[in-house]
Amino acid sequence: MRKIAIIVAMDKERELLMQSFSQNENFLIAKSGIGKVNAALCAQALIREFQPDVIINTGVAGGCGPDIRPLDVVVAKECCYHDVWCGEPNQKGQIQDLPARFVADEAWLGKALSCGAKPVLICSGDIFAGKDDVKRIKADFPACQAVDMESAAIAQVCYLNQVPFLSVRIISDNADGEDNAAQYANFWNLAPQTSFSFLQKLLS
Repeated sequence: MRKIAIIVAMDKERELLMQSFSQNENFLIAKSGIGKVNAALCAQALIREFQPDVIINTGVAGGCGPDIRPLDVVVAKECCYHDVWCGEPNQKGQIQDLPARFVADEAWLGKALSCGAKPVLICSGDIFAGKDDVKRIKADFPACQAVDMESAAIAQVCYLNQVPFLSVRIISDNADGEDNAAQYANFWNLAPQTSFSFLQKLLS
């Protein structure tokens, strides 16, 4: 039987998932805390202690593309860092001696797409990105359609440990808009719990 580890950053996200998956011993639900270091520590601990067959990172992300709207479900076909620069000959976002982008597990990506998720490039960094931040990020990563604070860090740990990885995110706000902080705050009041039903479909 597959052992699936699900990592979220915040209590609000974990509470929603616990309602659906806490009774199934094949699912591990962990709260990492916000940011790249917390996310990486959590992923490594899960791999060391439980040897999961796949790690799925889920939660919210800011949208930064014309076709991305709040409550959209997106899946990272690739992840990278928007706040890393190791100098030439590395690419922007690339940690030296590692891939410039971390690619999603092909089988899990295909399943997520079949469930209706939009494939995107997720760029991760230790900031809550606003309009000016998105301008800078898009200058370096024109294909970026979502920003978060954890996906690339978990993807890096999974890459180093050869564990399949997938990041599924619900868009909480338009990070490139004028009022994204207000959108994010309202998201938790307006989004129904069924927003997370995507994972139920994905993992059924």
